[in-house]
Amino acid sequence: MILTTHAIAGAAVASLNPARPISGFFAGFVLHFILDAIPHWEYEIKSGSIDPTVAANLVFDRTFFADILRIGSDFSLGIILSLALFYSPQSAFAVLAGAVGGVTPDALQFVYGRVRRGPIVYLQKFHEWIHSPYLKLRNMPAFGITLQILIVAIIVLLVYTYHGRFL
Repeated sequence: MILTTHAIAGAAVASLNPARPISGFFAGFVLHFILDAIPHWEYEIKSGSIDPTVAANLVFDRTFFADILRIGSDFSLGIILSLALFYSPQSAFAVLAGAVGGVTPDALQFVYGRVRRGPIVYLQKFHEWIHSPYLKLRNMPAFGITLQILIVAIIVLLVYTYHGRFL
């Protein structure tokens, strides 16, 4: 899934208990893996410097900066939409913590690409296992993006209903 989807989902679960932002972070973190088990589309990482499956040195070339721009825009949109959808003065920190928790497993893949030892290895193996290639809809972007929008809409609807904003 793209970072925007993970951020919104993490923010949504964190908003359920705004007094516990650390719990919100970890709920978003765990939800990331649950969402990755659902067939989905994601954009391709073209730079070997960022792709965790390539043990390449950092090379600051055109593909690196294009990927950084794409990932940064995706992350920023996720944070902005998370706050727009779930912000309240009481929940701002928890919502932000949940959104960051929701995207952290993908950030740790970059760390894995550089470190490749210790507990990060087991986390990466789990991430690859739950995020199996046969579940990806890379060749079906319209369907994959629509599916992610639908997943986000269902999550938002459920959380808004819980908060009494709907129905």
